[in-house]
Amino acid sequence: MIDGILGLSWWQLILVVLGMTHITIVAVTVFLHRSQAHRALDLHPVLSHFFRFWLWLTTGMVTREWVGVHRRHHARCETEEDPHSPQIFGLNKVLWEGAELYRESASKQEIVERYARGTPDDWLERKVYGHFRYLGIVIMLVIDVLLFGVLGVAAWAVQMIWIPFFAAGVINGVGHYWGYRNFESPDAATNISPWGILIGGEELHNNHHAFPSSAKLSARWWEFDIGWMYIRLFSLLGLAKVRRVARKPVVDSGKSVIDMDTVKAVVVHRMHVLADYARDVIKPVTDAEFCNSEQHCRRLARQARRLLLREEATMDASSRKRLQKLLDRSQVLATVHRSRKQLQDVWERTASSQDALLASLQQWCKEAEASGIKALQDFARTLRGYYPAVG
Repeated sequence: MIDGILGLSWWQLILVVLGMTHITIVAVTVFLHRSQAHRALDLHPVLSHFFRFWLWLTTGMVTREWVGVHRRHHARCETEEDPHSPQIFGLNKVLWEGAELYRESASKQEIVERYARGTPDDWLERKVYGHFRYLGIVIMLVIDVLLFGVLGVAAWAVQMIWIPFFAAGVINGVGHYWGYRNFESPDAATNISPWGILIGGEELHNNHHAFPSSAKLSARWWEFDIGWMYIRLFSLLGLAKVRRVARKPVVDSGKSVIDMDTVKAVVVHRMHVLADYARDVIKPVTDAEFCNSEQHCRRLARQARRLLLREEATMDASSRKRLQKLLDRSQVLATVHRSRKQLQDVWERTASSQDALLASLQQWCKEAEASGIKALQDFARTLRGYYPAVG
């Protein structure tokens, strides 16, 4: 039949195909990414098996291979061993050939064996999904033709390119190249859009790299993660159980003593600590240094903030030169920049004893309060009141 069993009009077909591709996106972000790769939630076996079956039909991807490649990406982010970093391969390469980069890494058995532990290893995975990986997409083609007729071929083609382009290309490419950053994670991850709808919430990629094990990707009140909406719905239906969500530290304004609770909060919530430092110290200081009235002054202040906030390891030679020129120009900015690095040193001393970490943080606050820079002094006093979030 030319029009297929359903006999849909062109606009009805478009809506159905968009719905089908959206299910695929949800399967990738909820099942593959948040549940399997990062163990942020547990899914009911019925829902888990549905997602596995659907992904077999619409992508031909094998769970353990996807998980292995993604965990490798986090472990070696923005290095030569990163499977798909635009900082290494270039944006065009990752955007348009992201699927090829994924397949190249997935074919390396050592990556899969090392990074894909804990993924499904039952009879279906071994004998069907893994063994006949391309049979599913052939079955999907037959189903599309039967349902939609000749246009089913076009519908199938859209399904086949959806994940390779949007997940392998846009998220892995644009999501490490262009956008805004809430958190100064030690990589180039960005939030492409504050409203994560088209790609299931994966648009909030900087938030994810700051808190990889969080089931929720939105971090600001004005951000929306549709994947989290589905997870909440699945939880209400008894089909999912959230294990971890990123939480903000608690601040007690009456607490004035730096103790082990302060140290724990600073270490556990270090991404929030750096974000607070950027907002409460770097922004007011750069505004004051460059003035905050005329437009060209505000532009200079924004440029200075971007340089002060970036990890020097991710900078090219030109950016490092501009940063050094900025620090040579202003003693205040140099002090703020140095204090930020010293604060990071507190939680990077993983081998230190608790007493050593406590002494280090106490010394940092003492020096910050003696700096003569009001924003830095206020931040140090606020830091004393940090408690780790409960729950």
